[in-house]
Amino acid sequence: MAAKISAYFTNNMSAYLLAIKEHLYLSFLSLFVAVVLGVALRFICVKYNRGQKWIVGVFQVLRIIPSLAVLVILIPVMGVGTRPAVVALVLLAMPPVLMNTVAGLEEVPYFMLETSLGMGMAESQIWLKVRFPLALPMILAGIKIAMIEIIASATLAASIGAGGIGSIIFTGLGLNRADLLLIGGVTVGLMSIAAGVLMDLLDRIILKYKYL
Repeated sequence: MAAKISAYFTNNMSAYLLAIKEHLYLSFLSLFVAVVLGVALRFICVKYNRGQKWIVGVFQVLRIIPSLAVLVILIPVMGVGTRPAVVALVLLAMPPVLMNTVAGLEEVPYFMLETSLGMGMAESQIWLKVRFPLALPMILAGIKIAMIEIIASATLAASIGAGGIGSIIFTGLGLNRADLLLIGGVTVGLMSIAAGVLMDLLDRIILKYKYL
């Protein structure tokens, strides 16, 4: 096994690095879209309480559907490649981003909002200087969960030609090669761990007051 793994890296290092690059591109693009949509929908949920139940409910239902099933459903509509893979991963990442954002904003103490109004702050200032900073720990926690889930699930994107580490895993399954399965699985695991560490580091940098 060790000899096969060593031979793979000797002969296929460029292809391996390309797979990592494709995987990271797909993952971070999906995360960026999910965060942007989550930020937009969070204003709707907080500003219009009636819409919150429906919006959160829809994404919770979509989350139940397996990512592979979403990919298959999207093929007749969007074809194969990166676009349907991004859509499927965004649907996977939206619930933790949206729900943590809404929860963080709802947990802002009401007296702080009243105090801000009493100090003469405009609504936009309250959002930027009070609501958002106090909700930021929950928002970052949601982004961390979404990032790890995206990196782990992006392996399925290879099944529709989007590339990534999943291509190594699917090749291993097709050829019954345990070495390729091990390389792909360990790589995705290490990338997920690295993503968690990166988000923890970002949390420490942005929220320094928590660690004083």
